[in-house]
Amino acid sequence: MLTVSLVPRPLAFQRNARYSTPEKANSWAEVTGYNNFYEFGTGKEDPAQHAGRLRTRPWTVVVDDECAAPGRFALEDILKPHPLEERIYRLRCVEAWSMVIPWIGFALADLIRRFEPTSRAKYVEFTTLHDPKQMPGQRHDVLDWPYVEGLRLDEALHPLAILAIGLYGKELPNQNGAPLRLVVPWKYGFKSIKSIVRIRFTEAMPRTSWALSAPREYGFFANVNPEVDHPRWSQKTERRIGSSNFLARQPTLPFNGYGDEVAGLYRGMNLARHF
Repeated sequence: MLTVSLVPRPLAFQRNARYSTPEKANSWAEVTGYNNFYEFGTGKEDPAQHAGRLRTRPWTVVVDDECAAPGRFALEDILKPHPLEERIYRLRCVEAWSMVIPWIGFALADLIRRFEPTSRAKYVEFTTLHDPKQMPGQRHDVLDWPYVEGLRLDEALHPLAILAIGLYGKELPNQNGAPLRLVVPWKYGFKSIKSIVRIRFTEAMPRTSWALSAPREYGFFANVNPEVDHPRWSQKTERRIGSSNFLARQPTLPFNGYGDEVAGLYRGMNLARHF
């Protein structure tokens, strides 16, 4: 039985056409009912069934380490200076399926500059809430909790990377990462960490959850690359959730179709080795 019963509140926002795909967006039911969020279970329907117990107010985010303006901030203080905009992005998961989602949020770069990273800061590390009472999936050792992800600082400052607080004109449902999640559309979905409670600037590359758990399968960079196969399946094609033909597949695009914008970040890198 579904436990998510609260209707998300509407949000005021402006559409960002520059960073939106013209592709048809998935439906609300598809976006909110088919998720990877292991904190609530490993099944795709588990987050929608179990995330209703998560309390997203009040919410605190700690910002620390290599920055000049660290602190502990209420979510309202994090959001207050940033006008919200809607961007329609593709999000691709490593299981070779994808969705198109109308996210509402603000540029991650705007928040980063506010905290003034030092010259030693080379990476940004993000951490998810750890609370097994609210997140029953954390009672199992699927991963070494809490969930940790990270970006190189120049990736985090790229205008495509956003912190999302909503979708389809409403606040994020719990199963989609409420109240604050990362969206990095040129990378696989596991990089877009949910329910963030800590942002940390570091000199060393963060030890991220999936790279530690399965290093042969999930690297730090996780750029969508159809030429690098997952050890257990091909990455050359993907299935769009909601397609009328469940078996239909389409070619996977390098950098998930955002190559014109982000390929320069990786010039000279061996993307088969730095996967």
